[in-house]
Amino acid sequence: MKRTVPAERRPTDESVGRGGRALANGGPPLLDQFSLFRRLSAVERAALLARARVQEYSAHETIFLMDSPGDSMVAVLSGTIRISVPSPDGKEVVLAILGPGEICGEIALLDGKERTADARAATDCSVVVLERRDVLSFFAQHPDAWVRLIEVLCERLRTADQQMAEFALLPVPTRLAKALLRLATPDGLGVNGHATARVHLTQRELGNVIGATRESVNKYLRAWQRKGCIRLADRLIVITDRAGLENLAQPKN
Repeated sequence: MKRTVPAERRPTDESVGRGGRALANGGPPLLDQFSLFRRLSAVERAALLARARVQEYSAHETIFLMDSPGDSMVAVLSGTIRISVPSPDGKEVVLAILGPGEICGEIALLDGKERTADARAATDCSVVVLERRDVLSFFAQHPDAWVRLIEVLCERLRTADQQMAEFALLPVPTRLAKALLRLATPDGLGVNGHATARVHLTQRELGNVIGATRESVNKYLRAWQRKGCIRLADRLIVITDRAGLENLAQPKN
């Protein structure tokens, strides 16, 4: 597929606003995976997605940057997207790893203001781009569809509240286990018949997420690898025993 100019070379949000290719006729059924679209009728989905485009990004490519114009929303078809913000000391704080069926850019799209975070491809990914003018026009014609978007936003707020509570109250190993579970995305593979998930972050990035040093994160990850809960790779953590990791994520009395 013909690719667009990498987003890092653009001063604005053009990377999600131009280029790409139109959705094929099979596009709307494919987007049933998105909670935002699932309850819409086939006619409503077709109306919303008639002018949508598919865009492809290589791993580590920028999709949009914090404070850039928020004139579009992105829905992940395949691959993963990393949502992050820069901290005052120059570090990057990862807020979420989004996989297929999830969306980003909806906040700035709705209020018309600047982006609240950076979005970069954590892996090679394919996304659907929906322009602000088309989404708002759709909601004006289909007001009942607002409920789905409100549910998505409420879920994001609940997650943010949970993260703040964890950061303030829980010890480092518990915060780390919870972060791994929250940031993991399915890899579509299996080990001994069991599905696995992956976290596409370095140990230093994980430390930034939970407010701990890389050395502390490494100590716990190495111990959990010996237990068989995870497997460490280059810029990658594979969850091999989710039940075991969930047990580690439980606060200890």
